[in-house]
Amino acid sequence: MLIGYARVSTEDQSLDRQIDQLKAAGVKKIYCEKITGTKKDRPKLKEMLDNAREGDTIIVTDLTRISRSTKDLLSLVEEINKRGMHFKSLKEEWINTATAEGTLLLTIFSGLSQFERDLISRRTKEGLASARTRGRLGGRRSKLSDKDKATVKKLYDSKTVTVAEICRTYGISRPTLYKAVKEREDK
Repeated sequence: MLIGYARVSTEDQSLDRQIDQLKAAGVKKIYCEKITGTKKDRPKLKEMLDNAREGDTIIVTDLTRISRSTKDLLSLVEEINKRGMHFKSLKEEWINTATAEGTLLLTIFSGLSQFERDLISRRTKEGLASARTRGRLGGRRSKLSDKDKATVKKLYDSKTVTVAEICRTYGISRPTLYKAVKEREDK
């Protein structure tokens, strides 16, 4: 069975073009949604995936309708394939997991995407290591000087001032306060 998914980002936009294209491709059941693609929780997409069965083909007019990122797309296609279904895009004709060529191309693009993530991770680790050799630990600089940290700890230990008052006075968050207190205890 051919199952379609159509999505637009706002209530003002029309689904008509996508619905027409999906019907012209022979799709009888179409799940329509008006929600931004950046949201992970898309109720109609979930409903479609829950109702689709092994052997069905999920069809979209173009990739931007089902996914906003390569990672999200590959994750969705992997889930579709695990369930014994296929995925096809009308605009990007090369994406058709029902064919060996479509699966190959998707696998290649998946590999390239993973390669890119690995390179970014490696460069980040190398940059951090290089910075550490120069004495930089990374992260944000503390909002509190060593003198302020000592004062904050004394105020905190005295219990004469509330945590909220200390935070307000020094313009810091609770986690920053607790970190300063813990650092002073460690010394």
